[in-house]
Amino acid sequence: QARRLAELAVEETGFGIPADKEIKNRFAALTLYDAIKDERTHGILAEDREKRTIDIGVPVGIVAGLVPSTNPTSTVCYKAMIALKAGCAIVFSPHPAAAKCTRRSVEIVAQAAEAAGCPRGAVSCLQTPTMEAVDELMKCPPVRLILATGGPGMVKAAYSSGKPAIGVGAGNGPAYIHKSADIPKAVADIIRSKTFDNGTVCASEQSIIVE
Repeated sequence: QARRLAELAVEETGFGIPADKEIKNRFAALTLYDAIKDERTHGILAEDREKRTIDIGVPVGIVAGLVPSTNPTSTVCYKAMIALKAGCAIVFSPHPAAAKCTRRSVEIVAQAAEAAGCPRGAVSCLQTPTMEAVDELMKCPPVRLILATGGPGMVKAAYSSGKPAIGVGAGNGPAYIHKSADIPKAVADIIRSKTFDNGTVCASEQSIIVE
C-alpha cells in the first residue's frame, strides 16, 4: 500500500512528491521494523549485579499520536510501530488537511496489526479532526503519553497538556562542509536531501556552513 498511500497524501494535501513519500512509507514500515524487531521492551531489560540494579520495561498505556499534514501516512506507520512494540495502544489525531489519507493509513495499519494478533482497537483514529477533539484526546485520563508531530502551536499544546509529551516540529538543520570533504559529493547530497519530498522532512538542511 506504500505507493497508494503516498499518492493519497499528495492528492489531499498538495505537499511533497509521491515517489518520495512512498520511500518514506517503506522506510517506516520495513527499515524501522528491522531496526527494532529484536529489541526487548517488556520485562527485565538489563541487570547489573555489581550495582544491584535491574531495568524493567513496562508499557506506558494509551498513546495519543498527533499527525502532521506534511508527512501523514509515514507518521502513522512509524508511530503505530513503536507504540505497539512498546506494548501500548495508540489513538491518532489527523491534521484537518490530511484527514482522509491519515484515516486510510490507520485502517491499513490496524488491519495488518490485527491479522498478526494485535487486539482489535489497539490502533485507532479520531474521526473528527478538530482542535476541540485533539484537546479532548490529549487531556483524556487514559492517555499517558503524547507523540506530537506538527507545527509550533500543536507541539506547544502537547507540552502544555499536563501529560508527558515528545514533540517534533519544524527543524532548522545546518550542514557543515569541512575543507577535507568531497565538495561535489557534499553539495549533491545536500541538494538531494533538501529537495527530497519537496523539503517537507523537518530535518531537511536549511543552511550551509563552509570552512
